[in-house]
Amino acid sequence: MTAESADDRPGPPLLGVFGLLLGIFLSALDGQIIGTALPTVVGDLGGLEHLAWVVTAYLLTSAAATPIWGRLGDLYGRKGAYQWAVTVFLLGSVLSGLSQDMGELIAFRALQGVGAGGLMVGALSVIGVLVPASARGRVQSVVGVLMPIAFVGGPLLGGFITDRLSWRWAFYVNLPVGLFALFAVGVGVRLEKAARARAPFDWAGVVLLTTGILGLTLVSSWGGTEYPWTSPLILGTALVAVLALAGFVRAELRAPGPLIPPALFRNRNFTVAQVLGFLTGAVMMALVGYLPQYFQLVQGASPTTGGLLLLPLMLGMIGSQLVTARLMGRPGGERRYPLLGGALALVGAALLLLLDTDTPAPAASALTAVAGIGIGLVLQSTILTSVGAVPREDMGAAMGVVTLLRSIGSSLGMAALGAVYAARTAASLESRLGPGEGAGLAGGGRLSPAALTGLPSAVRDAVGTAVTGGLHGTVAGGVALAALATAVACLARPSRAPEPQEAAAPEPAAAAN
Repeated sequence: MTAESADDRPGPPLLGVFGLLLGIFLSALDGQIIGTALPTVVGDLGGLEHLAWVVTAYLLTSAAATPIWGRLGDLYGRKGAYQWAVTVFLLGSVLSGLSQDMGELIAFRALQGVGAGGLMVGALSVIGVLVPASARGRVQSVVGVLMPIAFVGGPLLGGFITDRLSWRWAFYVNLPVGLFALFAVGVGVRLEKAARARAPFDWAGVVLLTTGILGLTLVSSWGGTEYPWTSPLILGTALVAVLALAGFVRAELRAPGPLIPPALFRNRNFTVAQVLGFLTGAVMMALVGYLPQYFQLVQGASPTTGGLLLLPLMLGMIGSQLVTARLMGRPGGERRYPLLGGALALVGAALLLLLDTDTPAPAASALTAVAGIGIGLVLQSTILTSVGAVPREDMGAAMGVVTLLRSIGSSLGMAALGAVYAARTAASLESRLGPGEGAGLAGGGRLSPAALTGLPSAVRDAVGTAVTGGLHGTVAGGVALAALATAVACLARPSRAPEPQEAAAPEPAAAAN
């Protein structure tokens, strides 16, 4: 049997596979669970202007760490890399729950993201060598079920925990699940020793990629809010980011063991799919991150109810993903379904501009479904296009690129559109209530669902108007990104239907494999 291969075994070890699947579930869940708790977090710790960084810090470090964990697994062992990733993730979770101010929470969320970057890629890489080829389809089906559950359950669980316990338990809940995952993998996963990759670790690529991602995120978050776009700090940071990313591309072309193989991008459809994943990830996180603010601070919903009001968005994503998985095999799917998804996301985001302070909550909730359907179409079709566009031996690297670029898009979208939300909300509060009262609400820890109930009606009305205006600014950015995604989808090359004899020929070979 080939080293680190399990293709000749009768079946996968269920305990070990379950531990790996728990890691994938935690990674997806924690990107969503904090969304409905954010208004309460701001009310407890203050710092509305830093709200986006609670999510952005996690997404940013997770994105930067994803290729690093994958490469560490290749060099030093996949099981060990996965276990270390879970350990770092749990440490960040506990420290996040113990945070006493917004700065600490952001820093510990960044640490949590470092570990999260290795959960998905680490689990999938171990599954690839642990599970026999005959059983991988069933395991991938379970992964496909877990992801929607995490997307839907994250906001609901976050709201429920915030209502019944505390927002801090949205982080503490990871501890028992993560510890069981460590136990299950430690006991249930046994990989044969394999010859490690001989190429040296690409430290230059790590430093350049991380610097570029961080620089872009800082520019998108600070530009026009903390500092003018033409300020030396913003221009200097942008220059550093551009130079770092250019240096990263050059380093990857020369590195014997690059973090991201440049050859993947020679396929046009693969490249288009990554751009679409980047743009759609930004739209998705902008909606998931800031619609709860509207539902709780304008509609007066509790965190739990706010999570329920996001169900049409999430169910739209899940339903369209399931349908797309069945339809993508038809000729032309690489172009047709991303194009349709981009158009629906564009229309759905535009519909959210209709939300106002007096919009009925059920109607506001229902309007999110169209955007969810469009986002799901694009996300699923880009994954399937990526899988079909690369050779089997490059599949692991390709999935790392898919995860990386989608995460970068999510973090940049959350930062940039979050800066728009914070600036518009704060400006509206100050104009309606005066600089002192408005600034106190925006940054003084009083802008939370619980705190609003004790404020005068005039102040509550001002908050509703300000939050709605902030959401409109965020959604307008989502409309622009969805329009760009629709245009990019036109660049994909549709596949042609195979000839009848070609369709029938592979069956004996497939059976032999």
